[in-house]
Amino acid sequence: MTEMPNGESERLRVPQPLIKKRIASGRGAMEQPNVTGDGDAALTPSLWLAVVVTGIAAGLLGSGLMAILYQVEHAAFGYDGGDFAHAVAHTSDVRRVVMLVLAGVIGSVAWFLIRKYLRQERSEIDDAVWSHDGELSFRRSALTSIISEIVIGLGGSIGREAAPKLMGGASGSVLASWLKLSPAQKKLLVACGGGAGLACVYNVPLGGAIFTAEVMLGSFALPVVMPALLCSLVATATAYLTLPTHPTYTDIPNFTTSPSLMVWSVLSGFAIGLLSVLYVRVIGWVSHRRAKGTQILWVMPLVFAVVGLLGIKWPELFGNGKDIAHDAFFGVGSIGLLAALWILKPLVTTATLGSGAAGGVFTPFLATGALFGALTGNLWIHVWPGSPVGAFALIGAAAMIGASMQAPLAGLVLVLELTHTGFALALPMMLATLIATAVSRQVDGYSIYSARLSRE
Repeated sequence: MTEMPNGESERLRVPQPLIKKRIASGRGAMEQPNVTGDGDAALTPSLWLAVVVTGIAAGLLGSGLMAILYQVEHAAFGYDGGDFAHAVAHTSDVRRVVMLVLAGVIGSVAWFLIRKYLRQERSEIDDAVWSHDGELSFRRSALTSIISEIVIGLGGSIGREAAPKLMGGASGSVLASWLKLSPAQKKLLVACGGGAGLACVYNVPLGGAIFTAEVMLGSFALPVVMPALLCSLVATATAYLTLPTHPTYTDIPNFTTSPSLMVWSVLSGFAIGLLSVLYVRVIGWVSHRRAKGTQILWVMPLVFAVVGLLGIKWPELFGNGKDIAHDAFFGVGSIGLLAALWILKPLVTTATLGSGAAGGVFTPFLATGALFGALTGNLWIHVWPGSPVGAFALIGAAAMIGASMQAPLAGLVLVLELTHTGFALALPMMLATLIATAVSRQVDGYSIYSARLSRE
């Protein structure tokens, strides 16, 4: 602290505030932990410019990737909107298997070539931010992302969010290099771009920003939150030019809290916490032992063919699981169907990843949580009637995604934004998510993102 000519204490902070004098009491502004200096990643004009441009790029690239996905879905199954599983169910059994085998052939050849000839280029955004300098190869990221969306459009059982998340981060990496930003600024920009990519394709601007802060950077300090909010805001607004502005899950009823739901949330929180540990461990196991080299050329088509055969009876297994979660939120489906999908969906997703495919797991995990909630809710209402099955599914989805991401705030906000409902279920959702995350953290601590990273 230095003294000004009039005896008042100058406020020492980076960046310097316009008002140099302290308030009348003399207490310092930096005593509040989240408003201290910028730290290593200074919020310079160049960085703010990069944040805006990264948001625009993430929105445009996310829109482009979704256009590829929609075109492939239409060509493969005649899908033009609504329930993807319904479109799949209206195609022949042979077509379902053929489309997934085709997905396996295209994916295996493409990823084999990418990993062989571009193996020195980095395209794992979490690893780039957490363990390296934020550098991502735009070329490898773009090729990986395009193939991922094609495979999903043909029915592959993986999440669509990994590609726009990666491309948002890759955009930030390129801009940081062009503008010669510092390594810390580059990491911040890449993380913001990743959250913005997620935000724009799911129309979850707040959830994307919180994902950046809680998952990518692990900090809610003001110098992190402000650029994260701006980048997600710009990306989502940009994507509105071509993508829908309505929630991902439409017309979900406004459920209300009840004593029954509160008690169930406590019990289910413990169960979901343990299940998330199991699922994350399996994801980590298959990611470490996934098909490599020429092995991918026969393993992936074979695995996809098996999933295609399962899809003859359960067309809901095709795609990322969005329709499974949507039906669960409406309380649709018999106990038998819910049980079958709850067992099969995580299995086919992990098998798909184990075959060497690159894609996300966010929606598959969310769907698995919704299925658990709907299945156990169907049983619970026979013990304690009065609550709709969809409410159990919504709570289960939030708890599962919060625990599996090790990010309870992001899990809660994402589910609320994805559905534009659930606020009246805030207490049981918070209770189940808190317990599930605490259990998974205490038992193990890995997340669906950290478990997939190689030791290198």
